[in-house]
Amino acid sequence: MQSHGEEVTLFLVEDDDIDAMAIERSLRKQKIANPLLRAYDGAQALEMLRDGTVAKPYTILLDIQMPRMNGLEFLTELRKDEALADSVVFILTTSEAEQDIVQSYYHHVAGYFVKNEAGANFCNCICMLDSYWKIVHAPV
Repeated sequence: MQSHGEEVTLFLVEDDDIDAMAIERSLRKQKIANPLLRAYDGAQALEMLRDGTVAKPYTILLDIQMPRMNGLEFLTELRKDEALADSVVFILTTSEAEQDIVQSYYHHVAGYFVKNEAGANFCNCICMLDSYWKIVHAPV
């Protein structure tokens, strides 16, 4: 188990450079200095998790709509992998589709955020995530 205060790596799985920059800017604005790694799609993310590029403890910030392997396909593979099945995942997406929300929670995500709705309050989402990984014990 993770001890309180242990630094959590943020693993951003996002294909859109503009969205990734907005997330990174929000992290800096909130003075969140956790290590940040990025994959551009689900296939690359699985490779990075399986080869140890992303060490535990980590929290995955996952987009849904990506080329090659989308977020839902990634979640399916992640939950089937015994070594990765307990990963903490938050969805950060533009999709408001009910099916995407239902399917994400079916795969046991910790939260689902629609980027467009967050808008100017996006920093509040980042603050919530910062609080989350400071107080929650995660598997290592």
